[in-house]
Amino acid sequence: MIPQKILVYLYIFFILLVFSSCQKKGIFIPKETKSKTEVRKLITTADHFNTAKQFDSAFYYYNKAKINCNPGNNTDDYVYCIWNMAEIQQNQDDFIGSENTVKEALPFLSSTKNSIYKWNIHTISGNNYINLYNYDCAFYSFNKTLHLKTDETRKLKAKSNIASVLIKQRKYNEALDILLSLSLNRIIQHHPEYYSKILDKIGFCYFKLEDKDALSYYTKSLAIKSKLKNDSELGKTYYYLAEYYQKVNPALSLKYANLSYEKYTITNCIDNRLRTLALLIKNSPDSELKRNSMTYVALTDSVFEIKQKAKNLFARIKYDSKKEKEENLKLKSQKIKNELQLARQETRNIISYIIIILALVFIIILYFYLNSKSKREKLKATYHSETSISKKLHDELANDVYHAMVFAENTDLSKPENKKQLLDNLDTIYSRSGDISKEKYPISTDKDYLIALKQMISGFYTSNINVLLNGLDTIVWNEIEKTQKITIYRTVQELLVNMKKHSKATLVVITFQENNNNISIDYTDNGQGIDLKKIVVKNGLHNVENRISAVKGSIAIESNPEKGFKVFIKFPLV
Repeated sequence: MIPQKILVYLYIFFILLVFSSCQKKGIFIPKETKSKTEVRKLITTADHFNTAKQFDSAFYYYNKAKINCNPGNNTDDYVYCIWNMAEIQQNQDDFIGSENTVKEALPFLSSTKNSIYKWNIHTISGNNYINLYNYDCAFYSFNKTLHLKTDETRKLKAKSNIASVLIKQRKYNEALDILLSLSLNRIIQHHPEYYSKILDKIGFCYFKLEDKDALSYYTKSLAIKSKLKNDSELGKTYYYLAEYYQKVNPALSLKYANLSYEKYTITNCIDNRLRTLALLIKNSPDSELKRNSMTYVALTDSVFEIKQKAKNLFARIKYDSKKEKEENLKLKSQKIKNELQLARQETRNIISYIIIILALVFIIILYFYLNSKSKREKLKATYHSETSISKKLHDELANDVYHAMVFAENTDLSKPENKKQLLDNLDTIYSRSGDISKEKYPISTDKDYLIALKQMISGFYTSNINVLLNGLDTIVWNEIEKTQKITIYRTVQELLVNMKKHSKATLVVITFQENNNNISIDYTDNGQGIDLKKIVVKNGLHNVENRISAVKGSIAIESNPEKGFKVFIKFPLV
């Protein structure tokens, strides 16, 4: 059998070679997206520019983060970038561009668990549709935000947005049902700015329905906004009042229109200035009509130019980013082709190395296998030889024993000379059987092995010699190979025979132990010891060393004259 450890080492070595080859091939896969950490850094930069109202820079970095973000495993960051890009475009009145940007996020909304992101995307989409006069789609988008699992404030805003769509559709009564309910909500009432906006919308609905209650809601809204000193919102309410008084009190309407224009000028809200100017032109006297008309034309040209530049800028940023990505992919593709050619050459080299290494490994395995087989055959041959010799000698000694028995039966043993002769004969038989037969007879290695081992050891107990055994019963003998059992038996037997012949010991201690897949045998006696430098080759210890070496074990001997004798044996289990 091939040694198990060698097979394990070869298996690990082969796996490492294959893994190394796979690693070399793996380097040619292009990495098209950056890590989440790098994407977050880009988003942080974009957020900084957005807060500073540097919208072109913010849009650039949001777009760069989006391109380098993998929506499959980083959906939230991907949607966050699209939300902010679309919002920037919407604030610059690029409603078509904003809606096209929003559509990039729609396929991934089901993958994000952040309901706020979903709410923002649908809200931006709804506002885009309102400004593009697609009120049905706007209603659909705002209705989606209403059914999302968000906080109460966002649900109230969703209802307000739906009411705004109904106003655009001239469904004023339906809008009022929603708005009047919102105006009674405590959350809204505790937010004066938002509450005043609701009052404006209610007033506008009543105005369109020609209901005089419109004025009370406008007046209440104006009072709240005056306390807040919000010029932009004051401009809106002044505009509503200018509309309200346009027919019934043109002078007052003109006053409120001028106030609205003044507030919108302060906040630099050009779109609302244009709207107010249009109202002023309708109500202005001839002396001011030309001035207001010229201002309106100048502002219109300015607004168109600004919006057009913003649209072109955002489109250019997205186009350049896309083009840059495509060029990078082309370069990576060419690099992959070049590296693939190198990889093929390296693969051929690796295959050649593997074939050479496998050939060497096969030779090494064959060497160990034949060497191991040779040793096993030697052990088996030794075992059969010992069995044959033991049987032969046993048969020869039987004749001597028989003659001794006949002598004892037919001779008067009361005579000293006869008794001495019988004892001499018996001593000769004992010596021959002790030196030869005891070492050579066959050993049972089956389930009775432990009994046979104990019986052999017990044969050395005498009135003057005490043999102590430790750990013999702790060994799992059924799991030990046959040849190793024989080695243990013969080794212990050899040590005890040497003890009885030479040591004059009165106490022998033998300790057996199995640990970490090894068997250890520690032998100690209190005999007269030996000088290790004077051990002759034919000494029994030499036989012990040969036996232990045959099973790949180690042996250490400690002894000095008059200081006892110790042997430490250790060998691995097969």
